[in-house]
Amino acid sequence: MGTIDIHTHAVPKGWPDLSTQVGPGSWPWLRVDSEREAMIMLGSSEFRRIDESCWDAETRLAEMDADDVDIQVVSPTPVFFSYEKPGDQAAKVARIFNDLTLELCSPAPDRLLPFAQVPLQDTDAACAELDRAIAAGHRGVEIGNHVGDRDLDHEGIVTFLQHCADRGVPVLVHPWDMPGSPRLDRWMARWLTGMPAETHLSIIAMILGGVFDRVPPTLRIGFAHGGGSFAFWLGRFENAWHRRPDLVGVSELPPSGYLDRFSVDSVVFDPAALRLLVDTLGAEQVMLGSDYPYPLGERPVGAVIERADFLTDEQKAAIRHGNARRFLAL
Repeated sequence: MGTIDIHTHAVPKGWPDLSTQVGPGSWPWLRVDSEREAMIMLGSSEFRRIDESCWDAETRLAEMDADDVDIQVVSPTPVFFSYEKPGDQAAKVARIFNDLTLELCSPAPDRLLPFAQVPLQDTDAACAELDRAIAAGHRGVEIGNHVGDRDLDHEGIVTFLQHCADRGVPVLVHPWDMPGSPRLDRWMARWLTGMPAETHLSIIAMILGGVFDRVPPTLRIGFAHGGGSFAFWLGRFENAWHRRPDLVGVSELPPSGYLDRFSVDSVVFDPAALRLLVDTLGAEQVMLGSDYPYPLGERPVGAVIERADFLTDEQKAAIRHGNARRFLAL
């Protein structure tokens, strides 16, 4: 049983002009600088430099072999979600990128498992694109942790999550669209503080918004980046639930009663942080993730697990592949 990396991203090497294919407006485009390097552009602004590991299956497979990774879940890069656009336009974008991701993964379908994106702002369109993508070969779906001011307890998103549960489709929640301000625009602070906060907030919304009370336990849902800051502040959350039932105690169970309803990945980099995750959620709720191929990801993949001398061999095996096999229904 080999390692499964539940959290990686891809970017196709080129896509149709979205202003022509989808509709007028400001759309992401790729400035190809060489055979091996490119820049994701947002209008005239540079968003992120990428290289061939984002689009070339052979490169990915070679780096997987170097890190002893047998299987990658290959998910969209969130900048392409297009949640701020009309639903029909976002549906066209999702179809384009989902089909390109299938092409990227096609050289190794047993090792590169594609996850789709959907137009989450339009529930009917999101369900329809999910069904189309799964029928075409996708193995799950990645969604952003919010759509504008709508969090994961919004009625339309809950309906989509119910649809995923009914179809047996795993869901990976990824933070995106972090707030900006002069204080957060330095030092990548939106990524260093905003991403953990966004994920934490959405887990709270799943609990206090009653999502876990409404959707069946068969929903397989995981949160990237170790669930953000949730594990560290569970005690504060639990205390508030008991002491302020008028505002916080609105779920059927206290927060600790839902810890077996979701998974997190292991991209926390430090064994002490991984220990907190395991102590808080249980080793059975943690799956290996790397955020490959981006610079803030973990290389070698799974290094924090190997450095975690407090884990038993059985726990390491569960985090490296066992829990992901259950999540992916492999």
